[in-house]
Amino acid sequence: MKSEEASKPDVYSVDTETLLKWYRLMALGRQLDDRAPNYLKQALGWSYHAPYAGHDGIQLAIGQIFDREHDYLFPYYRDMLTVISAGLTAEEIILNGISRATDVAGAGRHMSNHFAKPAWHIQNVSSATGNHSLHAAGIARAMKTYGSKGVAICSQGESSMSEGFVYEAINGASREKLPVIFVIQDNRYGISVFKKDQTANRYASDNFAGMVNLRIIHCDGKNVFDSVRAVREAKVHVLTEEEPVIVHASCVRIHSHSNSDKQELYRSGEELACTVSADPLMKFRKQLIHSKRFTEEALALVDEEVKKTVSAAHKKALAAPDPDPASIFDFVYPPSYVSTAFPDGIPHGGGRKMKMIQALNETLKEEFRHNPDTFLWGQDVASGDKGGVFNVTKGLQLEFGKSRVFNAPIAEDFIVGTANGFSRYDKKIRIVIEGAEFADYFWPAMEQLVETSHEYWRTNGQFSPNIVIRLASGGYIGGGLYHSQTIEGSLAAFPGLRIVYPSFADDAAGLLRTAIRSGGVTVFMEPKALYNDPLAEVPVPEQFEVPFGKARIRREGKDLTIVTYGNTTHMALRVAERLETERGAGIEVIDLRSLIPLDKELIINSVKKTSKVLVVHEDKVFGGFGGELASIIAEEAFEYLDAPIGRVGATYTPVGFNRILEKAILPDDNRIHAAVVKLLDY
Repeated sequence: MKSEEASKPDVYSVDTETLLKWYRLMALGRQLDDRAPNYLKQALGWSYHAPYAGHDGIQLAIGQIFDREHDYLFPYYRDMLTVISAGLTAEEIILNGISRATDVAGAGRHMSNHFAKPAWHIQNVSSATGNHSLHAAGIARAMKTYGSKGVAICSQGESSMSEGFVYEAINGASREKLPVIFVIQDNRYGISVFKKDQTANRYASDNFAGMVNLRIIHCDGKNVFDSVRAVREAKVHVLTEEEPVIVHASCVRIHSHSNSDKQELYRSGEELACTVSADPLMKFRKQLIHSKRFTEEALALVDEEVKKTVSAAHKKALAAPDPDPASIFDFVYPPSYVSTAFPDGIPHGGGRKMKMIQALNETLKEEFRHNPDTFLWGQDVASGDKGGVFNVTKGLQLEFGKSRVFNAPIAEDFIVGTANGFSRYDKKIRIVIEGAEFADYFWPAMEQLVETSHEYWRTNGQFSPNIVIRLASGGYIGGGLYHSQTIEGSLAAFPGLRIVYPSFADDAAGLLRTAIRSGGVTVFMEPKALYNDPLAEVPVPEQFEVPFGKARIRREGKDLTIVTYGNTTHMALRVAERLETERGAGIEVIDLRSLIPLDKELIINSVKKTSKVLVVHEDKVFGGFGGELASIIAEEAFEYLDAPIGRVGATYTPVGFNRILEKAILPDDNRIHAAVVKLLDY
């Protein structure tokens, strides 16, 4: 590698066989690039195509340094030649473009032009520009942790560097000295937005020039030899100096941004003529002929050979099957851990009495001992003997070390995005993150959360981020805005996320164990008001497990069902006891524990028994999770109801700071009592 760094390749120093290979790859890519829009015109697919013409040099170079055994490649939607250079065939490119079931990227589940081959470490990335830079930083962290000799290569356009999460990725990579090459393909346009509207610097990469542990290499992305020089130099630097590199490649965009864009509306004819004259493929072809290493006739034969290759690939791809509509429910969730000791998540007796915070802390430690490939990071989770603002992670770093438990920057996107990337390294890895110190602060991470939610589905089951996201949720602490809101109703809108919400210490321990041992993403909502509350303090059996989708009857009754979870479970139990004393009423209280998946069977069977139901939760009534519960009950158990479905929750306002305001907003015993009485008397 060092000799490669020292050499500056040109048409005379590169061997003939390599030059011929490069030309063949470039010719193949260009024929596919030019042909792609025709599929849409013929109604065959490829409804989104971002032509790469003008980026030929840098894209060829990226693919040539990529080592599928050790490296991880994160291409973006314009990287057709990059993945061809890395080894994808013409047939695989077309199958992706026309979204067939045999598309290796994801069986037609993702947009066209999102080329990938997860089996080769060529990642299936998002449509959100630059989003994958965080995943590249995450996998690079795993590579460093496990001593891998490869690099992560993240390719993107210069406009993506305006995104905050790209800054977070590069900042984190430089701080941790991660083995990442960030390739910036600069064609000066973000769709129709010129570069001067993105940054004051001529080169967007110069915005990062002040960062330590980061090298920036510039190259002519239109020039094959300069591009190869730059990426070779970058890879050598990452591997020898153990720090990230930005390769900034100056390119031109010959065609419109995509097939839904008309660049003639914002680029002059003179400018467009100049871009055509700068065509990298034509320049490379002329160099080969001028060097007398190849003749016009020899290259024409290659062009003809490539044309036949594309034609044959086209015929095979058109014969490939379309995705089966029945498959849409496949790979929404990966398999979850199945408990044999506690199949219903009900304790058999025994265990030490614990507060919820102790149950969570001890379960985390037990799971870290159980699986040495378990990691935890987040905000303020590992500062000396402190473990977060609530001390849930107290003592973990002291026992398991800084490589497994560590603080992250105060950047929620970075915390979640790097977990997504890190988990790609090995399926046995489990990651627990404190996504934000309070659930209310989690919103900056939403794009990354959405990303994790559909990774398993869009890759057709080829990759699942195995992450538990802990969020201290809810009110009743006088916290006010950003400290007392509940967000599970909003998160429930994203298929692919599991959401659990315990009310007692035993369920907190059991659900956390199941979440960590399961594949996929679990949002673990922790009612912080119950962390140290004696109400939630119960015996916790050793190695207790609570399966997903198993609710728990906390109190049996025959006159009315209360469906609840979290803080309001304890209120519902108090109201049930009160009404038994006052009226002899038998109130059944169902503690959901698991919101997604949901134990519909237990709920419906209870409603069939009692014929009346009240849904109670801390979240707002309007837009809260209870609306889904009420809808399910109305749809599947309407004939058993003897009264309207009741709902109790917070008012449709933020939760205020002053305790008087909080009390007026959040549900309490009296509101639940009044609602139950109203239904009993209906």
